[in-house]
Amino acid sequence: MPSSSSGCTFTCVSAKTTALTVLTAALLAPTVLVAPAHAAPPPPADGKGRPAKAPAPPASMSTVGGSLLGQPGTQVNLLPGAPALPTNLTGRSWIVADAESGEVLAANNAHWRLPPASTMKMLFADTLLPGLPKEQVHKVTDQDMEGVGPGSSLVGVKEDHEYSVHDLWLGVFLRSGNDAVHVLSAMNGGVEKTVKDMQAHAEELQALDTHVVSPDGYDAPEQVSSAYDLTLIARSGLQKKDFREYCGTASAKFPGLQEPGKPRDYFEIQNTNRLMTGAGGISPYKGIAGVKNGNTTMAGATFTGAAQQGSRKLLVTVMNPDAGGANSVYQETAALFDWGFAAAGKVKPVGELVPPKSADTSPHGSPAQSHENSPSADGAVPGGGAGTALGVAGGALALLAGGAYAVNRRWPRSRRTRGRDEELV
Repeated sequence: MPSSSSGCTFTCVSAKTTALTVLTAALLAPTVLVAPAHAAPPPPADGKGRPAKAPAPPASMSTVGGSLLGQPGTQVNLLPGAPALPTNLTGRSWIVADAESGEVLAANNAHWRLPPASTMKMLFADTLLPGLPKEQVHKVTDQDMEGVGPGSSLVGVKEDHEYSVHDLWLGVFLRSGNDAVHVLSAMNGGVEKTVKDMQAHAEELQALDTHVVSPDGYDAPEQVSSAYDLTLIARSGLQKKDFREYCGTASAKFPGLQEPGKPRDYFEIQNTNRLMTGAGGISPYKGIAGVKNGNTTMAGATFTGAAQQGSRKLLVTVMNPDAGGANSVYQETAALFDWGFAAAGKVKPVGELVPPKSADTSPHGSPAQSHENSPSADGAVPGGGAGTALGVAGGALALLAGGAYAVNRRWPRSRRTRGRDEELV
């Protein structure tokens, strides 16, 4: 795969449907179903639908990935020569992590359960992509489109028209099309089954802050995730070739009207990720490779991004900046990317992205355990659990020479097992 002018091997995005990142493919074992995490409904809304008063983060949260990640507020350990964090960050929750090692470089309320908006589609894709052949063609029925919420983002799927799975995934990733999500869910056995599959996969990934209610991320009571979980989910998805292709596509042709005896019409769709396309007055970010944005009344703006500069690959998630404005989530993400690339090697990690429960980590650690009485999105104590990890590290995502992908079934040892002097605190 050719290198870009910015030195990316993650491959920087072009305006073609073939743009890919180069994170290593990895196999995930079958999902393990455990008790789901739940959260209380969001606080009452004001006249504009936003919370009447911004809630404070819970006093304590899940400690999956390290005890510091369960504490409210900003967590960072700067070593001599490290740059200071940006001063204009307003996201209620955010995280900066190394995509290869899984080290969390800095975080703010990393496990605060908040509405995820369309970033939930990353979990949808990571769950369903392996089971739906991209060449499969489906004729959309009225029943397929039932349940698409009013005001949903749509790509333009029409009943009685045929679409390939490949077409539908482009609609999901580029236009955040809830219509495409519902059709793919129907092909997976229905929305109810898809929600259960997604919840099971979240538990397998140890994304224990996540509670799935709708597969498209549409606002729903108790539908929550966290900056930590969204980053974990993105990291899993980026190990799949098709996931990388779709989230790294800037623009594509989508099927339009299908009239008898006439060629199928097509229209262009563009990715809604402004750090990729430069829309809305935002400059494209150097080395950006995806992943997914979202915006709803309850969630505000949310975004998880992946970028590479040189050999360094970072993941950043920002949830609900208080600054307001359509570009604030992208501006704060870009600022955290800039900081992360400058700070790499100059900070002591404050946590780590854990591997899936079924990953081969022995004898390096143990999987997380669900627990009850975990704080919810508004700080209340719901009936379900988040989780506590015993500290196993993330997997290698190295690229082999010649653009070949290696499959690494074994995850590297945890920082906690390399010696007491390196233990995370």
